[in-house]
Amino acid sequence: MPPPRTRGKALRHRLAELRGSGVAAKALDARALAALAANPGCRRRALLDGAGVDKTALAGALGAPSAFGQSQFALTRGNAFEARVKTDGGAELLRLVHQRLDPGAEPPGRAGVPDLTAVGPEGRTARTALALREATGAGAWTLLDHPMLALEVAGSPVFLEPDAVVVHPDGTWTVVEIKSFPMLDGSADPAKVGTAARQAAVYVLALEDVAARLGQDGTAAPRVRHRVLLVCPKDFSNLPTASAVDVRKQRAVTARQLARLTRVQDIADALPEGTCFSPELPAEELTAAVEAVPATYAPECLAACELAFHCRARSRARGAVTALGRAARAELGGLATVDDVLAAAHGEAGDPDDPAVAALRRAARLRTEALSGLPEAEPHHPREAACP
Repeated sequence: MPPPRTRGKALRHRLAELRGSGVAAKALDARALAALAANPGCRRRALLDGAGVDKTALAGALGAPSAFGQSQFALTRGNAFEARVKTDGGAELLRLVHQRLDPGAEPPGRAGVPDLTAVGPEGRTARTALALREATGAGAWTLLDHPMLALEVAGSPVFLEPDAVVVHPDGTWTVVEIKSFPMLDGSADPAKVGTAARQAAVYVLALEDVAARLGQDGTAAPRVRHRVLLVCPKDFSNLPTASAVDVRKQRAVTARQLARLTRVQDIADALPEGTCFSPELPAEELTAAVEAVPATYAPECLAACELAFHCRARSRARGAVTALGRAARAELGGLATVDDVLAAAHGEAGDPDDPAVAALRRAARLRTEALSGLPEAEPHHPREAACP
């Protein structure tokens, strides 16, 4: 077996071939990683994200462009709000952390803000780890602005950049998520808060990896807090307010789902030789390449994946029951297509002892009985009805 460094080099070369000649890799962020963890059975997304394929460009080349993603206006507004929150060395941000998460600690004064610049993501990751080590034993407040963290996903490293990480005087670490959606009367849209919590859980996992490595020298590993700080505009103003969000549940689910992901190397090895996902390829060749990787479509993908429209069209064309949602798919057991479901309901196929088949036949029988009791509809003539 080749050494790890050789295997890693071979994998990077293979993933570069999948992207296409001269196509730069698209970085996988926490938002995409959280969505990937929510659908770990989708090998297509695992491979495309692991290879750094630009799924937006790929969807457009396939003829199924998606509107998924943030608008330029939302990005500009979010960047402006984040800059406001971090002005004056992050004084307001640290005040919110102290107020919401650690009121018993000494109030933050002039906190340390270490320089995290370095060459490349690997260099920034190492610089972040060093800054965390130094800040943990300083006994003071420290703000890490856009640190770089690494997390291994499906056998490949993913580099993540949270908005901020705060080191408390007691040496514990807190993830800070800054969002531009408002908090009205102290609460925000639950769906948006849930999405932010899943992103923050990814950062917590990555920080725990850093803490575990720092604890390998015989000292106690630093503790990563499972309550993160969500900072949003207050009401309809541009003033920041914050709420503590417990992400233990999201962290446990994300860790379990990421562990289930098939290694990217295994998925790539199963593809035909010469497979490539470059958007410059002819549509027929590109479609064949995408279809060579199994996908697990569900309606939830429409809010989380750029290829959702393409996968939905293919799923509907096959009559797959996954297009009806994960709940329906789970209830139907081994019945994988709509034709299978209808045949089982009408008694034309299926094992009558199968609970799903039995339930379908009972539902079909009840429907027939209900419709047979309805009076025959009278003919309706719209033109006659319109006349006096």
